[in-house]
Amino acid sequence: MNTNGERRRQSWLARNRLALFSAAAIATYGIFVGSVWGWPFLLLQWAEIGIGPVISALALLVATYFIRCYRIHDYFPGETRGRFLTLFRVTQVHNLLNIMLPFRAGETSFPLLMRSEFGVALVRGTSALLVMRLLDLHALLTVASVGLVTGHGAAGWLLWLFVVLSPLAFFVLKEQALKVMRRFAPERAGPLLDEVETGLPTDIHAFLRAWAMTMLNWAVKVVVLAWVLAIMGVAPLAASFGGALGGELSSVLPVHAPAGVGTYAAAIVAGAVSFGAATNQATLEMLGRASINAHLLVIVSAVAGTLLSLLLRPKA
Repeated sequence: MNTNGERRRQSWLARNRLALFSAAAIATYGIFVGSVWGWPFLLLQWAEIGIGPVISALALLVATYFIRCYRIHDYFPGETRGRFLTLFRVTQVHNLLNIMLPFRAGETSFPLLMRSEFGVALVRGTSALLVMRLLDLHALLTVASVGLVTGHGAAGWLLWLFVVLSPLAFFVLKEQALKVMRRFAPERAGPLLDEVETGLPTDIHAFLRAWAMTMLNWAVKVVVLAWVLAIMGVAPLAASFGGALGGELSSVLPVHAPAGVGTYAAAIVAGAVSFGAATNQATLEMLGRASINAHLLVIVSAVAGTLLSLLLRPKA
């Protein structure tokens, strides 16, 4: 039989489980960064950049987390109404785990956390996450393809416009696609398809809002990272944007190393070279240092965002 003290302790753990999980994730990340790069090395490298640009870049990157949170809030208005700060903490824990765990394993935390905190069904949360990730990938590919169509005249830009508008066409046709799936799927799959449908935007206006928030989020993040890379000597400016796009594309693809160690930095170098950076030894060494610092900036922004979500934690 539980004593009053045990019940109070269990109640406290239940109320604070997300905060405790967040703190554990941040502590693990701090140890991980220190063991791989060393905090003295990190601080020395950033001191060369300057405290002003570093703080500004961190503030802008953290601001993108609020944009992501608003996108999810708009996706689940009924469940998250009046609990934006709790949702912000959920999204930050998910983001931190997604960066930290390999092979996108951290993605599984989103539907689990949404079910735990807001009562969202697993299938619905997973369906919504899939749609959002497809929109993320589309936004990055749309920006990256600008460099491919430049110089190809009107035909190239018409093809680019078709790619930009393709998500809208898919959404308009979703009813027909679901009807075909219900027709050929087993009868017992009907409830599952119903849950999948509830994970999609409810109407065209909701879809356009999600689409706009996605484009805004990635536009800010890519511009900030390109600016940081330019400050660290990556040239020309197109190469800075190419590096930022390369790194972020690696972060949304199915395979990446724990914390993106190696894969994120390599993608920055590859993107910068693809968009015009020189390939001599001195430039490649500079690109290597810049890519590591940019990656560390992304990691620290994720930790800073999670710490902020704890500071903004609503009162019980």
